[in-house]
Amino acid sequence: MNEQLPESYQVLLEPIERLLKCPTPKAWIDHAVRPENIPLILIDHLHCELKAAQSAGLLLRRYALDNEAKEQVLDWLLPYEDRLYRHQVGTFGSKNKHVPRIRLRGAEPWQERLVDRMVLLMKEELHHFDQVFDILEERSITLFPVSASRYAARMLRDIRGGEKTGLIDKLIIGAIIEARSCERFAALAPHVDESLARFYLSLLRSEARHYEDYLALAQQVAEEDISERVAYFLGLEKTLIESPDQELRFHSGIPVLSDVA
Repeated sequence: MNEQLPESYQVLLEPIERLLKCPTPKAWIDHAVRPENIPLILIDHLHCELKAAQSAGLLLRRYALDNEAKEQVLDWLLPYEDRLYRHQVGTFGSKNKHVPRIRLRGAEPWQERLVDRMVLLMKEELHHFDQVFDILEERSITLFPVSASRYAARMLRDIRGGEKTGLIDKLIIGAIIEARSCERFAALAPHVDESLARFYLSLLRSEARHYEDYLALAQQVAEEDISERVAYFLGLEKTLIESPDQELRFHSGIPVLSDVA
């Protein structure tokens, strides 16, 4: 329990801490909150928000949508990708206004729920992308290249083959990533400036249910107990969080160098 947080946020954090098998190590927090590392953490966070939206969009395109709706999702993401990857702002004048109106025909109940939950999640993640970008601009932080951490890639390596089992594993991994993100917002908040702390706590409040949406979807698709598979990925995630890591990233493990960058 993070006793430095207001009680209302502790209530939100309790089920997340029960799910995850370890807290963020103090060594990670100590490195992440160094003034010289805050730009890196914010820029990687920006990438994480877009990746979360992209991952949700990929699930939609792979498992639920027809070709027309697939193109709508890609069009929705394009202005954000242009802004981050290609430094183009010309297509970014209508933030989050390209939300597709998706209509499914003959869909299974889990597909309908997937569309409902993932469209809402994409909308929220892209809104948070806007917020992080605004913070970077307010602090005159110039974007620089940031490589992806080992975190998600290592978990994705263990996805099972097969359409249904692969989807279940992807949803479980998505839940764990969302839960860890919220846990890290709470871990960072007491150690950063007041403005950034308020932002992280606002994200904890708005994203606290995301992991539950992912797990509920995984359970619905599986139609059987998924606890063993959840436990497997939680164990793998614990290893990644607690083991030495050469890079400092929003989801990285314990930094091994005093000048992590």
